[in-house]
Amino acid sequence: MKKSLSVIVSALLLSSVLAGCVTGKDEVAKPKSVTIKALFMKQAGYSEDAINEATDAFIKANPNIKVEATFVPYEALEQKILVSNGSYDAVLIDAPWTAKFVKANLLKEVTDKVSDADRKDIFDGALSAMQYENKLYGMPWLNDVKYLFYNKEMLTQAGISSPPKTWDELIADSKILKDKNIVEYPIVWSWKQAEALAVDFTLLSASFGGELVKDGKPSLNAPANVEALSFMRQSMKDKLTNPSSPEYLEEDVRGVFSSGKAAFALNWTYMFGMANDPKESKVVDKVGIAMVPGTAKVVSATANGGMGLSIAKDSKNPDETWKYIQFMASKDFQKKHAKDALPIWKSLFADKDVIATNPELINVSKTQYEYIVNRPVIPWYGQLSTEMQVSVQQALFDKVTPKESLDKLQAKALEIAGK
Repeated sequence: MKKSLSVIVSALLLSSVLAGCVTGKDEVAKPKSVTIKALFMKQAGYSEDAINEATDAFIKANPNIKVEATFVPYEALEQKILVSNGSYDAVLIDAPWTAKFVKANLLKEVTDKVSDADRKDIFDGALSAMQYENKLYGMPWLNDVKYLFYNKEMLTQAGISSPPKTWDELIADSKILKDKNIVEYPIVWSWKQAEALAVDFTLLSASFGGELVKDGKPSLNAPANVEALSFMRQSMKDKLTNPSSPEYLEEDVRGVFSSGKAAFALNWTYMFGMANDPKESKVVDKVGIAMVPGTAKVVSATANGGMGLSIAKDSKNPDETWKYIQFMASKDFQKKHAKDALPIWKSLFADKDVIATNPELINVSKTQYEYIVNRPVIPWYGQLSTEMQVSVQQALFDKVTPKESLDKLQAKALEIAGK
């Protein structure tokens, strides 16, 4: 009887232990339910509907993760992140903000979260915009660069068979167009004292073989940069550049080009569609798109206007947030919405469905994206940009020479960098 009781007790104890093990296993395996908050912008690139639709699909595939997406105007985005204080898990950041946000301890490092295979399939310029001091702080997501747009009809009238591949060819073609009275001011730019000017000077500098910041130190008055600024100023002196360019932003450029008052314009991807929209343009079916011209030193250089998705440093759910970011930056999402924004993935540029969205644009982009240049990835870029806009405009208005302008800018940049 004692033996039987002992056996029974042992069996009950074992059963209890096994039940506990099973219960514990179940508890470990069951994913926790979390809510993550994502911050996006209202305009440009992927629409709110596209983002919300993808978010709903993510939640359906991951029922333990709820996502609340907030949309704000681009102009409010940076400040919203700076003062967020743990309000968001995933944040959309513009390329020039990476270094500043890292220095402010606002982003989580994700260097080890992106595989070598994925890195090789992402355009270098897009990936480097999310890096600071050789560490990765987000996933490239929204892709955009500047292109050279041209009026096909005007070039044909002037006897010009193809768009210019170098800045020298651009000037030569513009002189022909002007001399034949086809257009008064062949070129239009967005050179207003704003970020648009910093963007154009960055790509022009790079196309002449220059760097605005080298190894983290200002190099603004380097000979190649002086050459780039001299080119800008001379195009105005020769009245080949529209004299109102120093007052124009990108939308102004689009308006001038779309009204048939320019043969050449540099602008972002969106202009291609709008310049071919009868409601917005007088040059429908006359619009050509080409790579940004270069020089004997550099084939081409275009400015990165892309943005990335990062994990906020204060996120309490970084793993779930990264899972969401990966979903939003996936090839499936970017292929589906290729008409809204071009993919970050090189391989998708060979996908027939992606090509079909806009064959002419895709054909140019797959090469142009190999020549992406970022505005300086430094914590003090905002201050540099403000000073640079002033200095470049002083040269454009012939108040100082390009060399004097950039010498003064170099001195100011050294002060800023030293703070």
